[in-house]
Amino acid sequence: MIEAAGVTKRFDDIVAVDHISATIRDGSVFGLIGTNGAGKSTFLRLAGGVLKPDEGTITIDGEPVFENVKAKERFFYISDEQYFFNNATPLEMMEYYRIVYRNFNQERFHKLIKDFGLDEKRKINTFSKGMKKQVSVICGICANTDYLFCDETFDGLDPVMRQTVKSIFAGDMEERNLTPIIASHNLRELEDICDHVGLLHKGGILLSKDLDEMKLNIHKVQCVLKPGMEPEEIKGLEIIKTEKRGSLATLTIRGKREEVEAQMAVYEPIFFELIPLSLEEIFISETEVAGYDIKKLIL
Repeated sequence: MIEAAGVTKRFDDIVAVDHISATIRDGSVFGLIGTNGAGKSTFLRLAGGVLKPDEGTITIDGEPVFENVKAKERFFYISDEQYFFNNATPLEMMEYYRIVYRNFNQERFHKLIKDFGLDEKRKINTFSKGMKKQVSVICGICANTDYLFCDETFDGLDPVMRQTVKSIFAGDMEERNLTPIIASHNLRELEDICDHVGLLHKGGILLSKDLDEMKLNIHKVQCVLKPGMEPEEIKGLEIIKTEKRGSLATLTIRGKREEVEAQMAVYEPIFFELIPLSLEEIFISETEVAGYDIKKLIL
């Protein structure tokens, strides 16, 4: 388990990360969402021991990360900008990582390189951005670490490759309890893979919740009420947003599904149904309640 407690990092007068506290459970996918400059990359570098916090602590199972070889052996960091040795080939990078990570799976590396259609003996500096990302992902997966830190990992990958990488992550989570921590500016990119999402804004966490918990406690209800009745007349429910087009009203309601259905039935609407919210809709609703417009922050 990774724990951050009151972590702060400053660069001169800029507060890149501002008293962030978060818990990342093993075997889950933790998504860090935020615009450019929100602090995502800095937080990952702090978690990876690349940077030292000015305040607070980051630990892996109680072990501090900074300048701790034992802790660093447990994760692989895939940066937004890909870094490789000058004129190195994927095969040469594999030889390097095989020394750093004792459980590096060479057989799987060769298989994935072949499956991805890459030439393991070609110089990486001749690869496209997407191909370089693929090499980084393959190295990270084959390092067989407990944690994988991914900074905009899906950026630059085509849609088919994105789904392929997500499938590999899911398989390793099931087989060996891999824990990916994924930073992205794209909410839609993480919707089908994350268990827990933290929304960063101006260096701080604006919102951090389990997706299942959010989905179970917030619902979109489409309904046609009895003639003459307005949505504002519905009582006993926490309605956080109302939209109306003609006779069709769309309500965003916080609460348990059974309670929402039971209370709506009391008013005997002509028609109503509960529709699942997308991750984007959930965050829009949650942040609007907190006084922020996520559409300006991320979308």
